[in-house]
Amino acid sequence: MTQQQRRAVESPYFEDLAVGQVFEDAPSVTLTAGHAAIEAALTGDRMRLPLDAHLTRSVTGRDEALAHPNLVCNMAIGQTTTPSQRVMGNLFYRGLVLQRPVFLGDTLRTTTRIVALRQNRARPGRAASGMAVFEMHVENQHGETVLHFWRCPMLPCRDPKAETGRQDSFDAIPSELDLDRVRACVPANWDLDAFRHAVPGGHFADLEVGVTHVIEARDTITAAPELARLTLNVAGAHTDAGASVYGQRLVYGGHTISLAAAQITRALPNLVTLLAWRSCDHTAPVFEEDILRSEVSVEAVHALGSGGLVDLHARVFAERSERAPEPGRDVPVLDWRVIALMA
Repeated sequence: MTQQQRRAVESPYFEDLAVGQVFEDAPSVTLTAGHAAIEAALTGDRMRLPLDAHLTRSVTGRDEALAHPNLVCNMAIGQTTTPSQRVMGNLFYRGLVLQRPVFLGDTLRTTTRIVALRQNRARPGRAASGMAVFEMHVENQHGETVLHFWRCPMLPCRDPKAETGRQDSFDAIPSELDLDRVRACVPANWDLDAFRHAVPGGHFADLEVGVTHVIEARDTITAAPELARLTLNVAGAHTDAGASVYGQRLVYGGHTISLAAAQITRALPNLVTLLAWRSCDHTAPVFEEDILRSEVSVEAVHALGSGGLVDLHARVFAERSERAPEPGRDVPVLDWRVIALMA
């Protein structure tokens, strides 16, 4: 008998990353009705176009079902998690713009590039860690850009007393979106009049700037690892309590964002789609069985030829039991500024 070779399959620590490093190893994914059904079951999102094939056909001219924009974002984020498998928490997203709609049957491929690394300030009793900024570029099967954005995970150092000297500036990450760029991403061939005529209730012209919608109905987070796995997210903290700094599985940030989007559609049921994120900050961790509620403010409106864009500011709060690592009521967990299209 010969001794078999054993080879560890490990994920990188903060020190293992380098600015300019590119990751293209994630499998391309063809979005299917199965992906859409599971995501809908976990979030209960009521956005009309992904649910109604006849309405989608009259608005977009396509026979294929529209993929929910958050399904697209979640899949893209999941494809970027090879270098962040040891994530302690994702801190923020910036500059996210859906440059073209995605339909079921489309295939997404994501490239991830490391653009900045900054070690966190040393604190007594805390192991060394650092922030890594990833720039993501997502293409469809035709090589067309679907999505482009930045995100910032926090990662542990291999050496708990490491002093890496990495203090890159984050100034190159856009702090604001160019609204003209977002306007240019509104599909020119979509018939927003058809949406407005087919769907009863309030539309773009009925929006009131300055109104905050306090949504009474809350959502308990369940099946969190399943959504992480659906989106190819390989971050250990989402599926293994032992890989989490909290000793309990950390809910994938996209799960929290998706539930926020679902709650937005309760306040504004006639959103056509989501086009861009001005910013998205995870202000505290979220754990399975947390109960989430949202407050959504209409901050600005921008008229188009038909319909328009609306700036929404969603604040999400968690109630968690005494069994949770950080128990509390109305804990702010998400601050999300998103731009939606309305007819």
